[in-house]
Amino acid sequence: MSWLKKVVYVLCLVAMMAVVSGCEDNNGAGEKLGTQFDQAMEQAKDKADEMSDQAKDAYEDAKDKAKEALDN
Repeated sequence: MSWLKKVVYVLCLVAMMAVVSGCEDNNGAGEKLGTQFDQAMEQAKDKADEMSDQAKDAYEDAKDKAKEALDN
C-alpha cells in the first residue's frame, strides 16, 4: 500500500469514528424537543383518560338516578 493510500485510509477511519461518536450524544435540540413532545403527549393522554373515567362515572350516576326515578 502506498503512503498516500495509507493516509487516506487513516483519515477515513478518523472521520468514521467522529461520526459514530457524534451519534452517541443525544442531548441536541431535536432530542430535547422530542422528549418534551413525548412528555406533553403522555400528560395529554393521562388527562384524556381521567376525563373519560369522569364521564363514565357521571353516566353511571345519571343512569342509576334515572332507574331509581322510574322504579319509584
